[in-house]
Amino acid sequence: MTTDIDSGSAAHSPTEPLHIDGKDHLDDVVAEHDVVLVDFFADWCGPCKMLEPVLDDLAAETAATIAKVDVDQHQQLAGAYGVRGVPTLALFAGGEQVEQHTGALPADRLQTLVENYTE
Repeated sequence: MTTDIDSGSAAHSPTEPLHIDGKDHLDDVVAEHDVVLVDFFADWCGPCKMLEPVLDDLAAETAATIAKVDVDQHQQLAGAYGVRGVPTLALFAGGEQVEQHTGALPADRLQTLVENYTE
């Protein structure tokens, strides 16, 4: 017997961060999931690397969907969201952007931020 973990329901969020491959993909993810935390990052960014395990934990432990956008690969998409530094975190709830923060936030602050919109 096989079980389908991703039933396509908005109630289930992925337990690992999703890597975004463009504007349409990001728009689809935001539309499909109630709460989405988007991490605009770069591979060369030290604070981005420090944030990675925190975001992995949030994806596994909260109802939020974590999406990652590589700003070097998707410069226009990052520009559309006013990203001027990395990491930049954009939080979407109900399809609308509700918050944006630049810089690596502590794990407890990120958890609280997400839980304000998922509970």
